[in-house]
Amino acid sequence: MRLLPVSIALGLGFATMSTSVSSQRADDQIAPLSVDYQRRGEALTASRQFPAAIDALETALVVDPRNRGAYSSLARVAYAQGLYGKAIKLYGEVLAIEPNDLAALAGQGEAMVQRGAVERARVNLDRIRKLCTSSCPQEALLTGVIAKGPPPALLAAQARLVPPPPNPSKPQ
Repeated sequence: MRLLPVSIALGLGFATMSTSVSSQRADDQIAPLSVDYQRRGEALTASRQFPAAIDALETALVVDPRNRGAYSSLARVAYAQGLYGKAIKLYGEVLAIEPNDLAALAGQGEAMVQRGAVERARVNLDRIRKLCTSSCPQEALLTGVIAKGPPPALLAAQARLVPPPPNPSKPQ
C-alpha cells in the first residue's frame, strides 16, 4: 500500500515523457513528399501556371505544415498575382515558424509597400538590419522598394479617400 502512490506517480511520469518524445521527428526535418510537392509548385510558378502551382504548394503544406519554403513559395505566387494582403499573411506564417527568416521579412516588407504600409515595411527593414551583421541582399532590396514607394495608382486612390479639411469660415 505504501508503494502504490509512488508507482502511480512514476508510471504517469514515464507515460508523459514517452508521449512527448515519440511525437518529435528526428532532426525536425520536413517530409520528403512535402518537399517534392513544393518543388513541383515552384516549377509551375516559374512557368506562370498559378492555379496548378497553388494546388501543389497547398498539398505540400497538407503533407507537412512546418514547410516554410512552401509558405514562401505561396506568398510569391500571391505577390505575382497582385494579392499583396495574402502575400503579407503567408509571409507571416513563415515568420511564425522562423522569426529571423530574412527573405520572408523582405518579401513581407515589399508586399506592405505595395499595399501602402510603408511604415510597417520600415519596421521589417529595421529587423533585417539588426539580424544582418554585414550588408544583406534583402536589406538592399527592401531599401530600394521603400525608396520607390507605393504604386502611383494606390497613392491616387488614397488621396481620393482623404476628406478635405473643414473650412473654418463656413459654419457647420
